[in-house]
Amino acid sequence: MPELPEVETVRRGLADTVIGRTVRSVSSDWPKIVGGDLAAFQAAVTGRTITGVDRRGKYLLFRFSGDRTMVSHLRMEGKYAYGAANAPKERFTHVIFTFTDGSQLRYRDMRKFGRMTLVPTGAENQVHGLRDLGPEPFSPEFTVNYLKQALAKRHAAIKGILLNQTVVAGLGNIYADEVLWLTRIHPLTPADEISAVKIRRLHDAIIAELQQAIAAHGTTVHSFVGADGQTGDFQNALHVYDREGQPCERCGTMIVKIRVAGRGTHFCPHCQKLPQKKAD
Repeated sequence: MPELPEVETVRRGLADTVIGRTVRSVSSDWPKIVGGDLAAFQAAVTGRTITGVDRRGKYLLFRFSGDRTMVSHLRMEGKYAYGAANAPKERFTHVIFTFTDGSQLRYRDMRKFGRMTLVPTGAENQVHGLRDLGPEPFSPEFTVNYLKQALAKRHAAIKGILLNQTVVAGLGNIYADEVLWLTRIHPLTPADEISAVKIRRLHDAIIAELQQAIAAHGTTVHSFVGADGQTGDFQNALHVYDREGQPCERCGTMIVKIRVAGRGTHFCPHCQKLPQKKAD
């Protein structure tokens, strides 16, 4: 699933191409993606102009004239591509927005898991998945003190807590593994047992790692591409994710993979030691 850097990369590509364009028509061969009622969706967006493209966590927010917002979640395989209407239609293209200038925005999704939900602008935070999101990593609300308080309330493994979108929005499997390696925290460490020093390091690592990933246009380890069709570059800078059986860059110990919170998790057993339980 695309994480914050990948969704932000898509957002920037869309902002450079579709803002100011007016929808002439919408077609889809899989109406479930647009809420199941294609006719209603067509009526609601046809004739409206895209005035902005924002992001909240892993969600894209298309702003339309007339105070309408389309909340779009790419899920596992969703991709947007902008181009000419006469360009060959690629496989798994399920939604096509045709603009009045003849250009098109196409949505491809091999698994058909992605969703587009149209709501009045200002009501997007009531959409399921959005309403309970935690603070953005780059927002003023995401402070060291906030993270300290959030972790103090939870005894579960830190890897699972970092994946919890109510704690911090946008962080996913790849970057959770990376920031834990950077801060030398074992992924099974109980969140409420992490020291204040390491919480500060973790907070700073989350921000720095996501910023660097955005600058590199995201991570492509499977099928991610931006709205311009280009792959990301940050996979070349990963320290631990998807490096099972390879030597740790710091100590040479082989990276291992376990499952935490139902997700494949990569770490160095030497650099990221699990704290020993204190004797009673």
